[in-house]
Amino acid sequence: MKTVLLIGLGRFGRHIAQKLGELRHQVMAVDKSEERVNQVLPYVTNAQIGDSTDRAFLETLGVRDFDVCIVAIGDDFQSSLETTSLVKELGAKFVVSRAARDVHAKFLLRNGADEVVYPEKQLASWTAIRYSSDHLLDYIELSEEYAVYEVEVPKAWFGKTIGELEIRKKYGMNVMGVRREKGGKLDLNITPQICFEEGMTVLILGNRREVQKYFRI
Repeated sequence: MKTVLLIGLGRFGRHIAQKLGELRHQVMAVDKSEERVNQVLPYVTNAQIGDSTDRAFLETLGVRDFDVCIVAIGDDFQSSLETTSLVKELGAKFVVSRAARDVHAKFLLRNGADEVVYPEKQLASWTAIRYSSDHLLDYIELSEEYAVYEVEVPKAWFGKTIGELEIRKKYGMNVMGVRREKGGKLDLNITPQICFEEGMTVLILGNRREVQKYFRI
């Protein structure tokens, strides 16, 4: 369990608050809008109404006591930048800030953010890749070169085991998990004896270009 300071409770911040609540983390939520604060009260440990660009207000929150500080402000970049800078100055251990454009990310990283997230850009990328392929069920980008894909098992693999196919040796890809049927439970206990059958899907970790080329994604 981690302690999280979440600043900015628009749609993005609200979804973060809900998920953090489900994961049972301790969350302090902050926004200058009383209405937004009230909307997340069921999901967070505590909440405060206040202006995150006000240094005196932030000092009352004990910023340095939180494991993670998430600046989820998306409708006012100036406020996001000022808040990011202030929480870092006040001793925040790890700051994650939201960016809408590459230029925003550069300024945020220079002014205190340890990492930057692009909700719209990342979702757009996922949507384009996911729904432009007939064989892809899910996709998680790990870096510019590597990603995890859940794909339908190709016909060429039917009736063969992982060991027989030598997937890692021949294709440079790692099998991370399998589903016996779509929507079924993901089995992460991978052994060379697992035999692929029609209707199964496989979780593959590998170089993005190689995986996309092989599975025609």
